[in-house]
Amino acid sequence: MEIWINPACSKCRSAISLLDAEGADYTVRRYLEDVPSEDEIRAVLDRLGLEPWDITRTQEAAAKELGLKEWARDAGTRDRWVRALAEHPKLIQRPIITADDGTAVVARTDDAVRDALSR
Repeated sequence: MEIWINPACSKCRSAISLLDAEGADYTVRRYLEDVPSEDEIRAVLDRLGLEPWDITRTQEAAAKELGLKEWARDAGTRDRWVRALAEHPKLIQRPIITADDGTAVVARTDDAVRDALSR
């Protein structure tokens, strides 16, 4: 499994601590440094079963600058949202764990991390 983290994020640190406590085998991706491509974001969205606006941190400064709250949330704007996430990775909700069974979870709670571990 892989976990996308921002080391400055307390939720990410909590998820890592829980993974370590459970003895999980995982790799860390610091997604602000190792920025996911648009295709990688699409693949994670497919694994999550979510749309890009579902994993967008709309309170970030970049979101406000881009006016994301006013963007349409439909199939016609999906690529625009994905491009924004790739160009501004800070907008990606974190942490995201890609589980071994091909699924993924936004692991903001201990329960979500345990869910990923059980897959």
